[in-house]
Amino acid sequence: MFNNLTVKQIAVLIAAVISAINALLLIIWLLLTGAFTSILSVLVLIVISFGFTYIIVSLLLSTFVFQKLKMIYKIISKKKSKSKQDFSLATSNLTEVNDEVIKWAQDREEEIIELKNLENYRRNFVGNISHELKTPIFSIQGYLHTLLDGGLHDDNINEKYVKRAASNVERLQNIVEDLEVINQLESGNADFMMTNFDIGKLTLELFEDLKFRAKENKISLSTNFNPNTPVIVYADKDRIRQVLDNLITNSLKYGKLKGKTIVSFHNLEENVLVEISDNGIGIGKKHLNHLFDRFYRVDSSRSRAIGGSGLGLSIVKHIIEAHHQTINVKSTTGEGSTFDFLLPKKDTKLKVESK
Repeated sequence: MFNNLTVKQIAVLIAAVISAINALLLIIWLLLTGAFTSILSVLVLIVISFGFTYIIVSLLLSTFVFQKLKMIYKIISKKKSKSKQDFSLATSNLTEVNDEVIKWAQDREEEIIELKNLENYRRNFVGNISHELKTPIFSIQGYLHTLLDGGLHDDNINEKYVKRAASNVERLQNIVEDLEVINQLESGNADFMMTNFDIGKLTLELFEDLKFRAKENKISLSTNFNPNTPVIVYADKDRIRQVLDNLITNSLKYGKLKGKTIVSFHNLEENVLVEISDNGIGIGKKHLNHLFDRFYRVDSSRSRAIGGSGLGLSIVKHIIEAHHQTINVKSTTGEGSTFDFLLPKKDTKLKVESK
């Protein structure tokens, strides 16, 4: 009951309590002294006492409480569009004000935490991209300086160093192109061409493109579906090709000698579950939450030696999320990994928006 009082009501309540106490003390004093004459005179004194007390309490609340509350409330009102635009002594509910102050403080705390997280992300991103760019740039610089210092006329190293410099230029180009792709996906400027297509046939095409790499690593590529039975999904074919290519290529990079990579499709009610599994080196549990972060590498030295921009899985995540789905990963160190995601069937009309 008392929680919902306005400032004016509080002043009235305090004045009433003080007046009642004064009246009681006055009556007792008049009775003890024998000076009690009439009830009317006592009532007049009570009214005067109430009026005088109310004025004093109102002035005190207004001067020492209300003005400071009003200033705080105005600040909050400017920060929150849904807040009241005025704070009235007569009508403002202190409980509502208190709730708004607490809610505003909580929002500010969440905003500060989010800003700190963004700052940490920015700092890590700047550090990571600097490191990723620095490595090929230093390599190119070293090869070119060696050639300029006389190596250009040395048939034993000139062609080899030019090829190595060119390889690092390609690595730089891949990093820049992947960054551009992520920026387009995050900003919503990426184009998606939604069509019905056979993802099983697309997978076999990728197997054909990757068979030489698989043969190098002695890793077998297989599927669980009948090539004569189409697996139709509704998505952006080129983007999904990029997703599958990245995931299958990763399984070849980090697979075991004479290992296997399996692409499976499972028919659900409205979707197709796509799984890419391998029996490779696996991923430690502590790395799983960061696996899709930009430039995150489970084994930095090995990853850079194998090649790649370090942005592939981040691109995969953005593409799948742009299809309003999520990509999941399960992995055990030494046993292998499984990546899976859903895609709608051909009868599902999905409006894709890049993030």
